[in-house]
Amino acid sequence: MSKVFSLLFIASLCSSFVSFAQISKKFSAEGEFTSNCEGPAVDSEGNVYAVNFARDGTIAQMNKKGRSGFFVTLPKGSTGNGIRFGDKNTFYVADFTGHNVLKVDLLTKDITIFAHNEKMNQPNDLAITSKGHIFCSDPNWKESSGQVWHVSPEGNTRLVAENMGTTNGIEVSPDEKTLYVNESVQRNVWAFDLAPDGSLANKRLLHQFADGGMDGMRCDIHGNLYIARHGKGEVAVLSPQGKVIQTITTKGKKVSNICFGGKNGKTAYITLQDTGCLETFKAKTPGREWAMMKAFSAKK
Repeated sequence: MSKVFSLLFIASLCSSFVSFAQISKKFSAEGEFTSNCEGPAVDSEGNVYAVNFARDGTIAQMNKKGRSGFFVTLPKGSTGNGIRFGDKNTFYVADFTGHNVLKVDLLTKDITIFAHNEKMNQPNDLAITSKGHIFCSDPNWKESSGQVWHVSPEGNTRLVAENMGTTNGIEVSPDEKTLYVNESVQRNVWAFDLAPDGSLANKRLLHQFADGGMDGMRCDIHGNLYIARHGKGEVAVLSPQGKVIQTITTKGKKVSNICFGGKNGKTAYITLQDTGCLETFKAKTPGREWAMMKAFSAKK
């Protein structure tokens, strides 16, 4: 009986491990996007957007089944990276070649420069609060350095963090009291206290990975951070305390960014730069940005 019990116990452990392990699946066709495939975001209807479709400088719209098509072409000299929705009908784009944050009207498809500063290296990714305060990561890849900009709801730019490593993924906590910033080369994830006016204080190390790169990241409604591990072929999930609580394996290796959508906000969409497509997996908890979009949609 003891051997039988031992075998049952081992089988139970293996079953638990398998249920915890997770692998993403394809969402869109491979090769549709360039090697700069980035910036996923989801609108109130469940459509997914990503940058650099077929050629750099474009943005695609995908329906719920992953069928892609051109949405807009950015102005000459602009190339998109991160995308964030500011309300139901507006999204912002980090323009890394034009040193801009662009504003796109979902209904008219008009594109305007919302913020510009020649001192920006190359705006990489964006995070946004419910009040419209935007934070922009700004790496200098050649120097392995970076900084963070605050863009006010009026479009005014202000440097709020400097002398950092290669700043990349950036996100606001669900209570909007913490800003998270990661550094791709140095493999650090930092947390800052976030004031209502966009000021940052009390920089502290949340987590440091031993290997692999990092790219975009998003919070769920409980404050867990989903981090794209560029080159590792995975998405790591950190608790608000900085502990890795889950790892999702991806089919492609160069995971560049992530967003949340779907009927209940638990569908994660990720961009892959080596396969030029999007993949998807089911998260345990709805995303913060999905909850924000629901709030936007509820407003008249």
